[in-house]
Amino acid sequence: MKTLVLIDVQNDFIPGGALAVPGGDEIIPILNKLQPEFDLVIATQDWHPAEHSSFAANHPGKNEFEVITWQGQEQVLWPVHCVQKSRGARFHKQLEISRIEAIFRKGMNTEIDSYSGFYDNAKLKSTGLAGYLRDKGAKDLYFGGLAADYCVYFSILDALEEGFNAILIEDATRAIDPAGYEEAKQTILQRGGKIIHSKDLF
Repeated sequence: MKTLVLIDVQNDFIPGGALAVPGGDEIIPILNKLQPEFDLVIATQDWHPAEHSSFAANHPGKNEFEVITWQGQEQVLWPVHCVQKSRGARFHKQLEISRIEAIFRKGMNTEIDSYSGFYDNAKLKSTGLAGYLRDKGAKDLYFGGLAADYCVYFSILDALEEGFNAILIEDATRAIDPAGYEEAKQTILQRGGKIIHSKDLF
């Protein structure tokens, strides 16, 4: 079953949001056009409590984008974003959501960040996504969304580790750090993933 995985297409990651990804709004028409080409469409959603440990605001004296060690993990301190029930946590209004069969929320544990749609960053807890996809008979997973060098990237790595075929749709994602994204793409290919353009799907 050919599956489209939409990663965190939420207001706070779109220009104007709290943690905007440059050009993040440009992918939405592509994602909408792609959805009818797939047997299954699912989405992930960052869903943080306000006191989340990844927020710089919750570490007095620390700055946004500073890197600290927290609970034994390297942690980037982010601006407050995608707080549960906030406008910033909602899917962007232009994203077509009628074909999304399931939404997997992540980042709810106050003490651990969660980039991947499959696990938190410490691999302590599964979101249940892998089991859901197996039950659906999904094998080929195509990824788009935000941000390419964080949540999309780590979701693809976990998908490969779980034994799925993972394909990045390159024009259906945008990155925070272009240099980091180039490294991420090389790692995806080295781990057995693929990178395509949306036109290859039509």
